[in-house]
Amino acid sequence: MYRIGVDARLLSEAVTGIGRYTQEMLDALVGYGHNWTLYSHRPIVVGDWRRRDNVRIRTANLPWRGLRMAWAQSALPWWAAQDGVELFWAPTHRLPRYLPDRIARVVTVHDLVWKHAGQTMRPLSRWLDAKLMPEAVRLADRVIAVSEHTARDLLAEVPEAEGKVRVAPLGASALLEPQPRDTLHALGIDGPFFLFVGTLEPRKNLRRLLEAYATLPDNVRNSVRMVIAGGKGWGGVDALSIAAQLNIKDRIRIVGHASDALLSTLYAHAMFLAMPSLYEGFGLPLVEAMSMGTPVLTSNCASMPEVAGDAGLLVDPSDVNSISNGLLAMIMDHSLRQRLSEKARATAARYSWGKAAKATLKIFDEAVQARKEKLHASCR
Repeated sequence: MYRIGVDARLLSEAVTGIGRYTQEMLDALVGYGHNWTLYSHRPIVVGDWRRRDNVRIRTANLPWRGLRMAWAQSALPWWAAQDGVELFWAPTHRLPRYLPDRIARVVTVHDLVWKHAGQTMRPLSRWLDAKLMPEAVRLADRVIAVSEHTARDLLAEVPEAEGKVRVAPLGASALLEPQPRDTLHALGIDGPFFLFVGTLEPRKNLRRLLEAYATLPDNVRNSVRMVIAGGKGWGGVDALSIAAQLNIKDRIRIVGHASDALLSTLYAHAMFLAMPSLYEGFGLPLVEAMSMGTPVLTSNCASMPEVAGDAGLLVDPSDVNSISNGLLAMIMDHSLRQRLSEKARATAARYSWGKAAKATLKIFDEAVQARKEKLHASCR
């Protein structure tokens, strides 16, 4: 039984991506016991943690987001020391530098976007990840990579981490029961459609996807809409403006940040998910779509072939023609979609938050033992 501290800052805002990972993993992990303290710079708004007997919450109330890094390197390690934390887990790339030596530490690395697709990041975020992620890996007793591909990328960048990197793939979130198809009519979705899910930012490659859709023959494009679900990110990716430039504005529907109920309904009724990202460390929408039996079109690079397995059609994300050919095949070839759909649920079943939690707890045990051995060696 450990006292475990968690950097829970991403639970202080609406969850996407790594925030979803933090929420789902914690929900599974706390069910296995131990005593957990969630730390954040602001009140936690995601999850009903106060109803869990083995979870404690300590938060500040910093009004300015820019102060959260200073808080993480000062107040957070101080609180962890006060609380007698034995193991500290950072679910996202960075560790407090000044944790007491007695505290074992684990960091999760989701991707190396800053290294392999840095042009798609905010300059400040890229600089911080480039500096703080390798530092966190060196400070950690164990490092969790969310895919084999991310593990390889990480060891290529920080070879001295060899021996302490472990792979624990993400899980498929339990989606709500989808609503009937006609509930989508209010959103202007009244016929066949394919789906894009992701934050509207350059790495998601939405511009090329729209360009590829625009190159389809008129009769094909007019038979299938494109639906875009995702909140605005950085980089000025304005799907509506791009669609207007391409003269396809009337063929797309933008639903914004989708609720869980809407998302499950979109997955269930889409012909397929299109996710030709330039780089992903894992790609949760792939697993979510496949768990509904929905086939996926995705990229032939990074972690996406690993996650999609044989339930996905792979394209070159840097080549509009490749994406266009993939769209055409998925739209026109019913037997292809059927074959991929039949494999989708079995592929998604490989991923669960329960499996991820059990793997993570084993890694926590390793980290605690490694920290004890390190302290023992330093006392000789």
